[in-house]
Amino acid sequence: MKITAEIKSIIRDESKLKAISNLVLEDCFVVKNVRVIDGKKGLFVSMPSRQNADGKYSDICFPIVPEVRTQIEKTVLDAYYEALAKEEASDSEKEKDALQV
Repeated sequence: MKITAEIKSIIRDESKLKAISNLVLEDCFVVKNVRVIDGKKGLFVSMPSRQNADGKYSDICFPIVPEVRTQIEKTVLDAYYEALAKEEASDSEKEKDALQV
């Protein structure tokens, strides 16, 4: 299955939420608001969810095949690390430019 991820925003504060992403499945279906969370065992991907009447959260959509879940996690986390690297390179370039002025 072809899965691509686009990081929409990187969160730089102290919260557990690190990024928000969109997934595109087979170039024909989009899943919005997939989150990168910093948990006790490291980063993981959380699918969009909603709060039930009892106050608990349930995923709105989710993979039912373990291999697809693994592929989604890898794709989103790879996109997250790539976006972080680009942001850091951009910040570094801006610092260099500021020093030259």
